[in-house]
Amino acid sequence: MNTEETIVHYDLETPLTNENNYIINDGVSSNEGRLLNKKEIVKEAKKQIKLAGSLMAVNFLLFSLQVISVMFVGHLGELPLAAASIATSFASVTGLSLLKGMENALDTFCGQSYGAKQYHMLGIHKQRAMVVLLCISIPLAFIWENTGQILAFSGQDPEISAKAGIYAHYMIPSIFAYGLLQSHIGFLQAQNNIVPMMLTTGFTTLLHILVCWFMVFKSGLGYKGAALSNAISYWTNLLLLAIYVRVSPTCKETWTGFSKEAFRGIPEFLRLAVPSALMFCLEAWTFEMMVLLSGFLPNPKLETSVLSISLNTSIALFMLPAGLSGAISTRVSNELGAGRPHLARLAVCVSILMVGIEGISAACLLILGRNLWGYSYSTEEEVVKYVGQMMIFLAVSHILDGIQSVFSGTARGCGWQKIGAFINLGAYYLVGIPCAVLLAFVYHFGGKGLWTGIIMALLVQASLLLIITLRTDWDKEAKKAKNRLNNLMVH
Repeated sequence: MNTEETIVHYDLETPLTNENNYIINDGVSSNEGRLLNKKEIVKEAKKQIKLAGSLMAVNFLLFSLQVISVMFVGHLGELPLAAASIATSFASVTGLSLLKGMENALDTFCGQSYGAKQYHMLGIHKQRAMVVLLCISIPLAFIWENTGQILAFSGQDPEISAKAGIYAHYMIPSIFAYGLLQSHIGFLQAQNNIVPMMLTTGFTTLLHILVCWFMVFKSGLGYKGAALSNAISYWTNLLLLAIYVRVSPTCKETWTGFSKEAFRGIPEFLRLAVPSALMFCLEAWTFEMMVLLSGFLPNPKLETSVLSISLNTSIALFMLPAGLSGAISTRVSNELGAGRPHLARLAVCVSILMVGIEGISAACLLILGRNLWGYSYSTEEEVVKYVGQMMIFLAVSHILDGIQSVFSGTARGCGWQKIGAFINLGAYYLVGIPCAVLLAFVYHFGGKGLWTGIIMALLVQASLLLIITLRTDWDKEAKKAKNRLNNLMVH
């Protein structure tokens, strides 16, 4: 061994010891570490950047479908716009976020199966997800059917509630397509096969603009046409991906057709899917709740407007960390399934470094442009000034949100969804929301107090996930992955 390959021990708490090489000791019985050099670090970074960039594009394009629909409705007047906005938010909270959260279980199942080269099992896992999400979509469709009555009962304006109920009624076909679409996305993501998703989602988004224009202005359906256009676009995207999976040589081994075996492992799928949904929804619902609470503050029009601007800005900025979160869940699950725990740990280290750089860069841009960003939404000086003040809070929350997103992705890759659900419950509902209410309504910090509550929740969430990750025995995680896959093979 030459002097440039001197072995040192490295773990998540240990800094790099020299310019060229470091060791990750993966806990093997012989106590020998595994040498990782610069090339392996760069290789890992390139894999994650490629994955994260593609996933960021897919997430942004899917998110933009709802935004485009609401933008078209905005040209019909204030009442249709308010109804479509409320119905879209209601649909996201009561349906789409739940399905997306349950689909995240595929990060564990498909990712680890692909790493273990159990390729045929990916198709089985996808079918299980499709069956479960279709079944879950049925009661969710009944909830959407009664959106108007639910909103009116909760105290919303009766006229807005009635029109929102009609908009949600025409969105019902979307929910069945959305669950199936997410199953295909999870299936392809686990194989690092992202380009087809980018192409189909990009095509669907461009087509969606044309479909919305026709359905809203030419079909005579008005704002109801915007809701139907969502369903058309989701089903189009799903059909394109399904055709690709069926005919592409890249999916020849992972998709071998429908099988009764998919029905045998549904309880095992639900054991991860349910906490996975809770893990995702508990966080997503909190951000929506902040906008709702802002309506009870003094000067609610100003507070709600600024909190909505802050939330939209936060969602747009979160696309990159969300891409890294998906990338790290894929990388960790693949390497654990392949029995390479040292590379799973390396992936986490590289991802944290990248999200830290991204977070600090984005925070600097937010702070530097804080006095100008408000003009993108309003010309009123009061709004612009308030938005500028909120951008400082947003900068802090974005850094923490990026860190927790990487650790949350790690949790999904390892199959820690149950732990993640408990952490999110404590961070957001025992710390974040109480702090937000206390600061906003008792100490009268207004919207700043509400966003400070989010910052507190993100700090607790990121800290607890960090502690768990630091204490992880990666060899045991690889063995757990092997046992999980063997149990599913038996079923």
